[in-house]
Amino acid sequence: MLGIDRKAARYVWTAAVVTVALMLLFVIRKTLFVFILAVLFAYLLSPLVNLLDRILPTSRTRTPALALAYVIFLGIVVFLGIEIGSTVADQATQLQKTFPEQVSGWMKTPSSSPMLNSIKQKVVERAQADVGTWSANLLSSLPQAGAKFLSIASDLVYVVIIPILSFFFLKEGRVIREHVVALVDAGPRRVLLDDVLADVHLLLAHYMRALVVLSVAAFAAYSIFFSAMSVPYGVLLAAVAAILEFIPMVGPLGAAVIILVVAGVAKAHVLVILVFLLAYRLFQDYILSPHLMGAGVELHPLLVLFGVFAGAEVAGIPGTFLSVPVLALVRILYLRIRRSRLGAQVVAAENASTPTPVV
Repeated sequence: MLGIDRKAARYVWTAAVVTVALMLLFVIRKTLFVFILAVLFAYLLSPLVNLLDRILPTSRTRTPALALAYVIFLGIVVFLGIEIGSTVADQATQLQKTFPEQVSGWMKTPSSSPMLNSIKQKVVERAQADVGTWSANLLSSLPQAGAKFLSIASDLVYVVIIPILSFFFLKEGRVIREHVVALVDAGPRRVLLDDVLADVHLLLAHYMRALVVLSVAAFAAYSIFFSAMSVPYGVLLAAVAAILEFIPMVGPLGAAVIILVVAGVAKAHVLVILVFLLAYRLFQDYILSPHLMGAGVELHPLLVLFGVFAGAEVAGIPGTFLSVPVLALVRILYLRIRRSRLGAQVVAAENASTPTPVV
């Protein structure tokens, strides 16, 4: 009719729908990231909620366990904020005041290496030449400071929204999963979707558990070592390392650079600190991290680096944070679809080889 090919029209319509869906996802990317963080936060609290749900008296809903889990989590956050946060804030203030003077003293101190002296001289000349440019940029950016502050203040609202969304995900997660599975007709596709959702559940649970344990382990190891070696700003540096553990590979590398720079300017034992950082990184990458991540998050380091840099280009810091779970999710989908197709081929081959009974 009218010279229109129905098959080509269906392809064009499908491509248009997919394009519009991708554009819509790009437009709502900020809201989507908030919901993803809420899901990850729900997986973070899920073990505690399940434990409390088993301990508390039998109830028709998980609301009592959820409420008690949130109270416990809030108590832990307040306790850590009082015990550790105050020390981190004091050391950050002290570093902000003394670090420029220490850098200036380090620059002026002559070194036995002519190359190091030349590098110092070039850094000083470049810094002096850029002072005027930095001052002009600072003055020109003052009128925009108010708008920037309002933008940051609006983002802080998500600190309250994310736990609320996580509460509903924890409470209605099983119902949501049943509704998603029910969207597919009974058969191989529903079985495949159910298996994929089960794998994704285990993946996110292992990933969040691993991130938290790796962050806590890094903070404990770094703070103990820095305290034993009397490294200045030890708690602050340990906190920075713990936070950057949430960014795969690039985060720990950035933390190591920050620690070495601060230790070098503060005239600490840089070589000993470097040996410790290398030893701890070997322990974490080859012993602790593989044990925590599980089989579902096993990715080649080159693939992780590609995901981190690609995620940074696409979505900035959120992209780097989500790069590993997204790549692991793609790997799960590929393996499940491949396994399903191989299983279907084996069944077809067996049916073809089975002789037809003669009646």
